[in-house]
Amino acid sequence: MNTLTIRDAEGRRIPALQLLLRYAALLAVLALTVGPFLWQLSTSLKGPHEDIFSSPPAFLPGEPTLDNYQRVAHTIPVWDYALNSLKVASANVLTNCVGASLAGYALARLRYRGRRAATLAFILAMLVPVEGIIIAQFTTMRDLGLNNTLVAVLLPGCIGAMNVLLMRNAFLNLPYEVEEAAFVDGANSWQRFLRIALPSVKGTLAVVAIFAFMGAWDDFLWPLIVLSDPENFTLTIGLNYLHGTFANDERLVAAGTIIAVLPLIVLFACLQRFFFRGVGEGAVKG
Repeated sequence: MNTLTIRDAEGRRIPALQLLLRYAALLAVLALTVGPFLWQLSTSLKGPHEDIFSSPPAFLPGEPTLDNYQRVAHTIPVWDYALNSLKVASANVLTNCVGASLAGYALARLRYRGRRAATLAFILAMLVPVEGIIIAQFTTMRDLGLNNTLVAVLLPGCIGAMNVLLMRNAFLNLPYEVEEAAFVDGANSWQRFLRIALPSVKGTLAVVAIFAFMGAWDDFLWPLIVLSDPENFTLTIGLNYLHGTFANDERLVAAGTIIAVLPLIVLFACLQRFFFRGVGEGAVKG
């Protein structure tokens, strides 16, 4: 009788107990990461007469309803806030993809004095906590007359140091022979960048786009400091009103949370195959 044998990437047989432990660990991680989201989704669909604090807790709503989402829209201008967040996040994706790819290519391919120092500067920039420079950012925006604008929300994160290093490592992994052949044919640096190097790292560009969108969409502290006009509030700040005014209505808070998370899920679902390919392209190279 033939039995199913599971082997690892190197062809070695995986013992049944080890395989069981692996799946148990994966299920535990899945419960810790996806579980809170599913619980919030379930809470947002529960009606006003359902007890969300029952013991043992009821995961599935007895009478599913979308009324909580309508109440969020009636309580705060959630779609206006979402539009502001979308503007900032979209602009952040554009500036990071363009700026990080240009800087990464310059660090990886061009030869000039101070290239190693510039790379070190980007690495050190990742070690500086945001809280340590947020006052300097605020005074800079104030001196530029940009406080209380969406431009001020965008500027500090328009080019992330981590994104630059990801693009640098992706370009370093490309073979030099291809660009050398283009150089012999008379292609300049811009042509080699646009026609050869950039199309070869589309996966890493997808990673940068996802990170940039998530960073701008989820940011709370900086928009809270630099914005004062409710018309310019982003979604994360606007949803905070649900916690303050309706702190006891957990269904309303859960519905607002799902509204905020849903665009991130859609973005990742659309770009996931580029994302996993890009992780390999931008891996750290020794």
